Amino acid sequence: MVICILAVYFSHMSPTQIILLIAAYFIVLILISYFTGQEDSNDAFFKANKSAPWYLVAFGMIGASLSGVTFISVPGAVETKQFGYLQVVFGYFFGYLVIAYVLLPLYYRLNLTSIYTYLRDRFGNTSYKTGSVAFLISRTVGAAFRLFLVAKVLQLLVFDNLGMPFPITVIITIALIWLYTFKGGIKTIIFTDTLQTLFMLVSVVVTISFLATALDLNGISEIYTNVKDSAMSKVFFMDDSNDAQFFIKSFLAGMFITITMTGLDQDMMQKNLTCRNLKDAQKNMVVFSIVLVFVNILFLALGLMLTQYAQQNGITATKDDLFPTIAMMPEIGIMTSAFFILGLIAAAYSSADSALTSLTTSFCIDIIELDKKPQDKQKGIRKRVHIMVSIVLVAVIILFDALFKDVSVIWELFKAAGYTYGPLLGLFAFGILTKAELKDKYVWIIALLAPILSYFINMYSAELFNGYKIGFEILIVNGLLTFLGLILIRRK
Repeated sequence: MVICILAVYFSHMSPTQIILLIAAYFIVLILISYFTGQEDSNDAFFKANKSAPWYLVAFGMIGASLSGVTFISVPGAVETKQFGYLQVVFGYFFGYLVIAYVLLPLYYRLNLTSIYTYLRDRFGNTSYKTGSVAFLISRTVGAAFRLFLVAKVLQLLVFDNLGMPFPITVIITIALIWLYTFKGGIKTIIFTDTLQTLFMLVSVVVTISFLATALDLNGISEIYTNVKDSAMSKVFFMDDSNDAQFFIKSFLAGMFITITMTGLDQDMMQKNLTCRNLKDAQKNMVVFSIVLVFVNILFLALGLMLTQYAQQNGITATKDDLFPTIAMMPEIGIMTSAFFILGLIAAAYSSADSALTSLTTSFCIDIIELDKKPQDKQKGIRKRVHIMVSIVLVAVIILFDALFKDVSVIWELFKAAGYTYGPLLGLFAFGILTKAELKDKYVWIIALLAPILSYFINMYSAELFNGYKIGFEILIVNGLLTFLGLILIRRK
């Protein structure tokens, strides 16, 4: 539905204008790649020579932690869920503190390139491969989904008018990412993420500025008062434990989502491992976590003002349709529309380009064990893997288009990828919290059974727990089942 809204309302910009906008955007990214990719080495590609400024990493991670879905969905949910999402964000904050002071010291002490190498040193090769495969599957699905949305938007806005088939659009989309990441890798990503985060924030601020004028709000103080006095700005939900927004559920879900999907995710942690030392990495994580709280407040304030504007002007769009509908209206102005599409593309690409790099890193280090290959062949192997990962992403996106014409179905598929993080949570928790050894050859069985069992528990949670419906906390259940399963296969 969002894609249809974009196609209808973006019609006041010609395909030529859109192509020029996107071309200018990628020219800037490629220029950044040119200057940051001068050193074409594996160390620069994987770890940026451990010389990345922590403040750039922190700012860029804001864009990487958000996606095109978040860019649209968080503002759109304010009408029905008020500011309840902030409860999850507060959980994020404490999750980042756990990462900064528990996981990062571990990763830096072991001098890791891939964080899943820890599982090999702690338990054995099967645990190591299980963790890396779980990441490869979930990140491939997640990145492909985000890029699918952007490719669909570009197809409807531009390439349908040029008679270009969707597979060609996908190939162009992935090729552009490959073009500015194939040499510099994570070193380039750190700088492009910074730019893309800036585009996202400018897009939000420009839209808020337009809405403030339309709602007769003069200055930041009046915007603040308007948000504070609105019934939609309610943050804490403490009354009903069965409510999906119940504070404890939301807080714990946010905390464990962060620990698992950031702290145990090669994509996100690879950026942190580029800092000069542990102290810089911790500063990056703490500052980033604080800034992210305020960024999410900005998105929620935007959602509240979008809802007020829609109510005053008889606009019936809600939820995910709200932001794109208003942002694409001719009366809002071509500049605001241009910033919206830039913000949407930046939100998608800032997570997708780092995913391409981290997938290449994980496959090279964890699967084919690049460090054991002849020194003179390592760079060539890494480049071929980078191309292979790009081709896999193209194939998965085209497969999505063939199998799932309804984007909401793919969203369910994307959410299902979160089940692969449960075994990672259980494995790392068992390794850090206990001193027990495992019968390593059986670990993959536990990692397979825990998500399957979690899925059925989630499906029948209302019947099993007297009406209680499991939400995001299924990740905790999944990790706990993995942990209990590992207890059963520990060495005595």
